[in-house]
Amino acid sequence: MFGPIVAILVMATAAHLLRLGGFWLMGRVPLTRRVRRMLDALLGAVVAAAIVPIVAKAGIPAVLAIATVVVIMAARRNEFLAVSGGIAAVVLARGAGL
Repeated sequence: MFGPIVAILVMATAAHLLRLGGFWLMGRVPLTRRVRRMLDALLGAVVAAAIVPIVAKAGIPAVLAIATVVVIMAARRNEFLAVSGGIAAVVLARGAGL
């Protein structure tokens, strides 16, 4: 009965300890130019790691949506417009049978 609750509490505790360990460890790493570049590139790597499996599974409509979002963000720097354009690209691609 209490097994799932205990498991959730143990996992939450482990996640928080890992996060605190990361803060503690990074507090001891000197922020050289190389480390700063790595940290700057980390967000892009995480986003790519999240998007690539989705694109691989969804196929051409997802590729068109990502391309649309990138173009709109480069041209307008408007997240709402970019997401709306990406959704429209998927709808049109699927409507065209892709």
